[in-house]
Order: sequence, then structure tokens, then C-alpha cells
Amino acid sequence: MAIKTEVVFGNYINGRWKQEAAPPLASINPSDAEEVVGYVQNSTADVVDEAVEVAKGALLSWRKLTGAERGHYLYQAANQLESRLDEIAETLAREMGKTLPEAKGETARGVAILRYYAGEGLRADGEVIPSTDSEALMFTKRVPLGVVGVITPWNFPVAIPVWKIAPALIYGNTVVFKPATEAAVTAAKVVECFAQAGLPKGVLNLVTGSGKVIGNALVAHEHVHGLTFTGSEQTGKQIGKAAAARGAKYQLEMGGKNPVIVAEDADLHVAVDATISGAFRSTGQKCTATSRVIVAEAILQDFQELLLEKTKQITIGKAVDDGVWMGPCASEAQLNTVLDYIEIGKNEGAKLLCGGKRVTDGNRAAGYFVEPTIFTNVNRHMRIAQEEIFGPVIALITAKNMEEAIEIANDSRYGLSASIFTTNIEKMLLFIDEMDAGLVRVNAESAGVELQAPFGGMKASSSHSREQGQAAKEFYTSIKTVLVKGR
Repeated sequence: MAIKTEVVFGNYINGRWKQEAAPPLASINPSDAEEVVGYVQNSTADVVDEAVEVAKGALLSWRKLTGAERGHYLYQAANQLESRLDEIAETLAREMGKTLPEAKGETARGVAILRYYAGEGLRADGEVIPSTDSEALMFTKRVPLGVVGVITPWNFPVAIPVWKIAPALIYGNTVVFKPATEAAVTAAKVVECFAQAGLPKGVLNLVTGSGKVIGNALVAHEHVHGLTFTGSEQTGKQIGKAAAARGAKYQLEMGGKNPVIVAEDADLHVAVDATISGAFRSTGQKCTATSRVIVAEAILQDFQELLLEKTKQITIGKAVDDGVWMGPCASEAQLNTVLDYIEIGKNEGAKLLCGGKRVTDGNRAAGYFVEPTIFTNVNRHMRIAQEEIFGPVIALITAKNMEEAIEIANDSRYGLSASIFTTNIEKMLLFIDEMDAGLVRVNAESAGVELQAPFGGMKASSSHSREQGQAAKEFYTSIKTVLVKGR
């Protein structure tokens, strides 16, 4: 296929778009694998060196700006993103497979995040501390880490980069950004918004290419002072180990196997609707997606019947088509992973209640579509109840009482998000206190977090730091303690 110049996106380094010598990489539309959304650079490690040196060179002048001055650039970037919302959302839907309404919602969230962090430039960044010396003033101030490496996944190609880049910039850092190749066209358009906002040269740099090449080079670079990563547990652990070995600060958000508990007294319609939304929106490709549903034995049959009835109403199709509720898996590799786990569930003895097959009819023949899938007769030790699938697959598990339900919910290496559906305050409080997850929600789906609230997991889900809200300040800055004497 001939490469069209207008759909080739370069790296963005020192305020310029730059194409590399190697042939670019194609980004494929998962709704129709015969369509190329665009091309991005297949960069070498030398490009990372160049980007880091540029970011290092821009650091001093950027950090010297006031918070209000840095915030102005974020406001302008928000305006640019908002003005291009429909275009970027359509690119997101075509490139990643998220339905167009979801893609528009995510892009609008990116706008809101930028405006939130723009305001951070005018908020307090330290505190006065009493000194034992009556003639001294002692206080703290926040200072930037320096150059920050941002490594992001394909499942939220607008929101996750923005919620990492925006706080990094407002707190005075410069950034080298490496997006997942599967969503790098969308990432390039987000960076265009920062460029159109007039961001000074070298403050934000984009490098695309293989994770093994670009990601590893970024993690190992001696002048990258902080690394923020969202992605798989395996890759996250490698990043953490490499960063720790050279003393770089790191932040990891990794997997989830998120449970929903449905108590006997739950409103079944509310619980079912939230379970379906949490499990099947974005084709189950959210780190906070519902994966395990732990249901009180007494109501299992009623819950299961209603869940099955409503799941069968889901429309599956191309992400940009009207009336589509669920799009494709984001890639052929992800589709194959989901199909493999469905076979694992069958072989383990779980009962397939619905779904389980690839969809290939009509205009879906060239896409990576799979039916929303529900397994019942699942026990907690099965692989489909323990391992992250990252697809539209629910494992139904029964519990005799609330104590057993919470025990099953906590029986996971992960601890990202969890939900309960109940009208009983005692059960709510027990769940809030005993659930080992960084995000717990009552009578709401497991997926989703508000931008002003801290977000992160426990156990193997994260490195125990938090993103978003003012909690982001803890990662992107260091505390400097200052003592001033008059003489």
C-alpha cells in the first residue's frame, strides 16, 4: 500500500515534527483491518537520546516560569483539544475501536483534565513549619523532578497521556512521551494540540516506536529523572526494577481483576446495568473493568437471567457506526488473547452462559469483534477468575454470605477497583473497610474515576503511588525544606 504523506506522523522533538529514516509503522483500524488510520515513526534509541537532551535543555527556562504562566499553556492546549474534539475522537474510535460516543467522552475528559491542572499553577505548593529557632523562618516548597518519561497504553489514548503530561508540565517538569504504537496516531494529534498552544520548544517531546526499543531506552536514560507508566504488570515490573537500579523515581499503574459483589438486598436492575457497563463498555479493555461478579446464592438465578437478557441486547459493530454499543478488540493480538481465555474457561469446567465466539458476518468480517461472554459455575481458583483477560468476559461466582464474598473478592493478586451493590449500610461499611482495592465504589460500576480524585491500586496493581487530582503532585515533585535567618 502506498504511503500518503498527509497521514504520516513524525516524532515531535524541540518544537519540530521529524520523520526518521526507517519506514514508518502502520496503525490499523480494528473495526476493519484493511484500513490504515495513519503511519507513525519506527524510531531508534538514538532518537530517545536526542529527545531527552532537548527536554533537559528546556528544563531550566520552563521551571523558571510561574505556575500561572505554565497554566496558561495548559489552558490553551485545552482550548485546542476542545476545538478538535470531534476529529480527535473519530481518530481514537478508528484507531483503538472504542465507540464514537465513548471516544468523545474520553476526549472531553482530556479537556477537563487540562483545565484542572492549569488551575494547579495557582494553588499552594508548600507549607510553613514552626522552627525551634525564634529568629528563623522555615517552610517547604515543591520543586520539579526534571525530565519525566511518560509511557502510555492504547486503551485510553487521550485521557491517560493527558492525565500524566498535564501535571508533569504544571509542576515544572519537561516530558518525553512514548505512546503505545497501536494508538500513536491519536497521541500525535494530542501533542499537536500542545504545539498549537505555543508550548515552548523542547518542553514536550513525542517519540514513537517499539516498546522494547523506545521504552527501554527511555527507562535506562541517565537524564530521565522520573518515569510514569500504565500498562501490563510484566512490563511495569521491568520498568520498576530498571528505574530503581539507577535511582530514578517511578510510578506504575498495572493490571486489575476487578470484582463486583451483588448482595441479596441489591437492586437487581441497578446491579445488572452497572455490571454490563463495567464489563463490556470499551469491549472490557479498561484496567478498572468488571471481571468477576460475586453473587449471593439466594439471588443467583434471578441475577443471571436478567444479566443474560440485557447482554443479548448489546449491539456489536464498527466503532464509528451509529447505534453500536460495543466495538472491536483493539488489535488482533488482543482478540486472540480473549479467545484463548474463553477456551481456557471451557476447559476448566466453567459453563458458557452466552457469547464466546468471534463475530465475522457482514461488515464485521475484517474486524476484531468478539461476543460479550459470560461464564457461570466459576470457582475462585480458575484462571479466568485469577488472570487479567482485558476483554468482554465475565466470571460469575457464588458466595454464601457477605464475609465469603469479600474473601473471594480479595483472593486476587490485584487490587485496583471493586464495587458492591447493596442497600444495607452495615454491608457497605464492611466492604469499604475490608476490600483490598485502591478504588471502592458502592452501588456504582467498578470502572471509572473522577479526575479530581486520587487513582491507583493496591497489591500488584500499582507501585502504590496515586495519579490524578492533587495526589499527582506527590509523584511529579520533590519537597525542598528551606530555613531562612534574618542574620
